[in-house]
Amino acid sequence: MHSVDIRDLAILLIEPSNTQLKVILQHLLNEGIANIEGVTSGQDAINSLQNHRPDLIISSLYLPDMTAIDLIEQIKHDDSLSHIPFMLISSESSFNILDAIRQAGVVAILPKPFAHQDLKNALRSTIEFIDPQEIDLEHYDIRNVRVLVVDDSNLARKHICRVLNNMGIQQIAQAVDGQQGAELFAQDQDAFDLIVTDFNMPIMDGQAMIHYIRQDLGNAIIPILMVTSEDNETRLSNVYKAGVSGICDKPFDPQTVKEMLFRVLEAE
Repeated sequence: MHSVDIRDLAILLIEPSNTQLKVILQHLLNEGIANIEGVTSGQDAINSLQNHRPDLIISSLYLPDMTAIDLIEQIKHDDSLSHIPFMLISSESSFNILDAIRQAGVVAILPKPFAHQDLKNALRSTIEFIDPQEIDLEHYDIRNVRVLVVDDSNLARKHICRVLNNMGIQQIAQAVDGQQGAELFAQDQDAFDLIVTDFNMPIMDGQAMIHYIRQDLGNAIIPILMVTSEDNETRLSNVYKAGVSGICDKPFDPQTVKEMLFRVLEAE
């Protein structure tokens, strides 16, 4: 049971359009959220963050002085702000542009216009971040679970590690691409209970790393969870064929990750 309710959230809302600002505000008010500060630019948001730490930042993609990508880069590189969940609301549909936001680690990306239920689900995901609940496993002490996180994005690795930490997982090793991940795992296959990997990486991607572990090393036991923004069904089908245990979208719902981890770690 979470001790924080959606209605308790303090939100910094960044939206240059007065019309859109009113629309989003009404959705938030409908959820009983009253602690909302609205600003219209990235610099205004940065200035606000120096004096006030919200529970959630909600932003449009294109701001008068910067993009949300620029803003989240600044926030994630500031240790005093990097823990604050970030939600994007945008009509942008370009995969490449949105992927930069996904890789930075956001709780949700909502379209304009968005369905109220989608916003509500995203707010629930935010609660999972700020008031995390440990996974209760029958066959493992969650604090003893050893995880290898493989992702070429430093921000993505930090985000994934934070989500895992929130679930009670503390023993985490990191690799910057599939080749390094494969080498670390090959050194001692008994050193890890779980691998969490990205798909698209330089040198060796996630699919090639999974193939190496399953085929070259002959390890069919280690659970491998892929967290990816990839949306090509053919490529994802090939990842399943390579032997992945589960695939989760970026941005991901922590509750979904919990359920997938429970499934792969508790599998007999």
